[in-house]
Amino acid sequence: MLSREPDLPPHALRWTLTIWPAFLAACLLEALVFSMIDPSDVRSFGLGSSSGHKGTYTLAFFGFWLICSACSALVLWLARPPVGLNDSAAAD
Repeated sequence: MLSREPDLPPHALRWTLTIWPAFLAACLLEALVFSMIDPSDVRSFGLGSSSGHKGTYTLAFFGFWLICSACSALVLWLARPPVGLNDSAAAD
């Protein structure tokens, strides 16, 4: 029978809940962006790497992954239970 609680320590679970969805979102974003934009157009703005298309794809993917990781971390931070917020109301 499957357990509902993972066997990961809390910090590992937070990392997993942050990094994995961000990786999937970065993959989707990479596919969407570069299906509409040619990497040589990105280099013309001075944002691409000098290693060609693969370097541009790689830099863009890690940039997307970083941004999506920050969004996932923000969601986890906002979803925290309010510790101590309701304790003062119960004492009244």
